[in-house]
Amino acid sequence: MRFVVIGGGPAGLRAASTAARLGAEVVVVERDVVGGAANLWDCIPSKAMIATGALVSRAQRAELLGLGPLTPQVDLKALSLRVRELEDRLAASMTQQLESQGVRIVNGSARLRGPHSVEVAVPGERAETLDADAVLLSTGSSPRIPAWAEIDGECVLNTRQAYPPPVIPEHLVVIGSGVTGVEFVHMFSSVGSAVTLIVSRQQVLPAKDPEVAAALEADFLARGVRLCIGARAVGIDRSKDGVAVRCDDGRVVHGSHALICIGSVPCSEGLGLESAGVTLNAGGYVPVNHHCQTNIAHIYAAGDLSGRLPLASVAAVQGHKVAEHVMGLHTRQHRHLDYDKAASAIFTEPEIADVGLAEAEAFALGRKIRVTKVPYAANARALIDGDSRGFVKVVSDPATGVVLGGSIVGKHAAELVSIIALAVTANLRVIDLAESLFVHPALAEALAEAAE
Repeated sequence: MRFVVIGGGPAGLRAASTAARLGAEVVVVERDVVGGAANLWDCIPSKAMIATGALVSRAQRAELLGLGPLTPQVDLKALSLRVRELEDRLAASMTQQLESQGVRIVNGSARLRGPHSVEVAVPGERAETLDADAVLLSTGSSPRIPAWAEIDGECVLNTRQAYPPPVIPEHLVVIGSGVTGVEFVHMFSSVGSAVTLIVSRQQVLPAKDPEVAAALEADFLARGVRLCIGARAVGIDRSKDGVAVRCDDGRVVHGSHALICIGSVPCSEGLGLESAGVTLNAGGYVPVNHHCQTNIAHIYAAGDLSGRLPLASVAAVQGHKVAEHVMGLHTRQHRHLDYDKAASAIFTEPEIADVGLAEAEAFALGRKIRVTKVPYAANARALIDGDSRGFVKVVSDPATGVVLGGSIVGKHAAELVSIIALAVTANLRVIDLAESLFVHPALAEALAEAAE
C-alpha cells in the first residue's frame, strides 16, 4: 500500500505513523514544519506563553499563600527563546519517530496531478511524482484576515505574529472574542498589557454556555480588561501613536497594537483537487464521510481541512481512523468518531473546559436534563491552592442517570474534563462518578460531588 500524506500536522503524522506500523509504504509531504503550522506555530507557543502568564498571576496572589509580595518581570527575549526551543524540540522528536518507522518525509509542496498521482515540488530541486494507492489531505488552516485589516507585523498583528510579539504591547486591542481571542486577552493581561476586547455578540465565547462566558467576563473585568460588547470592527487606522480600531456602531478603540483573532480559513488552494475530482464546499473545506473519505473513495481529508471540529486532538484521532481504513481494518462494523463527544478546553484563567451536551443547548432543543453544580469554593484543594474561582457542572439524563456532558470553569479544568469525557463516551452514569474513590484533597472530588 503506497500512502501519501499531504500535510504533516496532527492528522497527517498520526495517520503516517499508524499506517507505517501496519505495513504501508508512507511518504509525508510538509512544506513548513513537521508537527503542523497550526500546532507548532499556534497551539504550542500560545500555551507556552499562557504558562508564563499563569506563573505571573500566581505570583501576584502569593500573599494568599502566606508569602511576601512577588513582582516577577517578563523577559521577552528569554520567553521568545523558550518558545522557539519548544517548537524545534517537538518538530525534531516527531521527525525522528516517523523516520524510525520507515516513513519518508519530504520538505516541499504537493499537489494532486490525478486520482493516483501526487507531484512534489522541493525548492531548488526537480519536481518528483509519487504514485499513490491512497492519499490523505491534511493541510490545516491559516488565520483569517478581513479585507479591512492591513497586517504590518508591527502594530497590526495576526495570531502567528504574536507568539510572542516584537514587544509587549502597552495597550492591545483584541478583535474577536472566540477561543483564540480570549486566550490572547488572558495571555497579554497577565504579562502587563492593558487590553481591550471587541466583542461582536452580547457575550464573549458566543458558542459556549452563558454561565461559563459570564464567569470569564467577570475575571476579565476584575483584572482591568475593557470589554466593548456588541461592537463589530470594520477598520483599523495607524498613526504615530498606535492604532485606532473603528467599529460599526461608531465607537473607536485606541491602543498601541491591534490583534486579529477572527478564526481561520482552510488551506485548500493549490492542492490540485480539481485534477483528481475532489470537491470543495462553499467555505473551501473538503467534505468527508464518517471514514474521512472525500467524494473520491481513496482520497481522504482530516484535520481543519475537513471542516469538522478544528482541534488537534480530533485531527489526530481522524488520522488514526484514516490509516486503519486505508489498511482495510474497517471492513466490519466499528465505532465511528462522534464529534459531539469531543472534549475541548480554553486556556484562560480560570481555565474553561467542556464536553458533550451543554445545558443551554439542551434547553434550546427542549430536552429534559438534570443539571448539578458544585463551586470550587466548596473544594478543599481549591482553597489550599488559593484559587477558588469556578465550578463543575454535570449534565445527565434524569431517567437513566447517564452522563450527557459537563462544563468546568477553574484551575486544571482541561485535565479534569477528561473524566467527564470518558463518562460521556462510555455511557457511564452519574452514580459511577459519585461512587468513584478519588484522592483527597483533590479538585477531582468536585466531579464526584457534582454527580451526586
